[in-house]
Amino acid sequence: MQIIYQSNIPSLPPCVATVGFFDGVHAGHRFLIEELKSIAASQNSKSMVVTFSQHPRKILHSDYQPLLITTLEEKLQQLETTGIDFCVVLDFTLEMAGLSAYDFLKTILKDQLNVKSLLVGHDHRFGHNRADGFPEYKQYGNSLGMEVIEANYFRTNTDVHISSSTIRNALIGGDIDHANRLLTYEYSIKGKVVDGFKVGHKIGFPTANIKIIDNEKMIPSLGVYAVKIHWNKTLYRGMMNIGNRPTLNNGDHVSLEVNIFDFDNDIYNETVIIDFVGKIRNEKKFANVDELIEQLKKDRTVVLRMFQ
Repeated sequence: MQIIYQSNIPSLPPCVATVGFFDGVHAGHRFLIEELKSIAASQNSKSMVVTFSQHPRKILHSDYQPLLITTLEEKLQQLETTGIDFCVVLDFTLEMAGLSAYDFLKTILKDQLNVKSLLVGHDHRFGHNRADGFPEYKQYGNSLGMEVIEANYFRTNTDVHISSSTIRNALIGGDIDHANRLLTYEYSIKGKVVDGFKVGHKIGFPTANIKIIDNEKMIPSLGVYAVKIHWNKTLYRGMMNIGNRPTLNNGDHVSLEVNIFDFDNDIYNETVIIDFVGKIRNEKKFANVDELIEQLKKDRTVVLRMFQ
């Protein structure tokens, strides 16, 4: 996959494209992209995904704080796995937001990106105020010599509708199994190991305190999770607590602490990636530290069974 940024668009061959933010690059997105690749192959053209570096709502509404399933870096990594030819990353601006659907088709897709066919997601709208729909897109495409195709609707036996919002709600609810199933891969966060309270060492469960690198990235709900940890090109297993540490009277501060199994390296200031495998339990307050230690032993046993 060749990544093309708006600041440096080369001369491109005829392409079949689809446009969207593609947060999460989930099962629905992948279904759309498979259809895109099939159409491109039938037309002897290249496949192209057109996406944006920032969430459009962040530009349109200055007080909007996105909760992203994937950062731009992660989104591009996931798009790489789909086997498309080109990914174009546009900078969504107020000027772009002001373009009508026709102007976007002509100025951006036809003139700059050499799009010959456009595959439009089943419920996707674009252009100023999203005023137009598929009939208008098709009409505009005809006038520009661009075929506009409506994508097939994707549903599964168990999930009536798959969307980024559905996955966000699953993460907010701590339903990692559901989120991972819709994503088709394990949800992950990337962070730096920072100074913590160092209580874990004293009670036999040393933890690495994680600071998320991108503050727009979603953090699952409070609780204890089975996780995989990527560090130094090696994969480790462990459990993570996201919460206020109520037994230790931590106040309202939410910390992310990961206990890496069979691990004693000093990784302070190192960057790690955490994959969420499943949620073990909600966070709870124990009567004393001894009760907490006993629960952590049980949690470890549960997590190890999940990895068997």
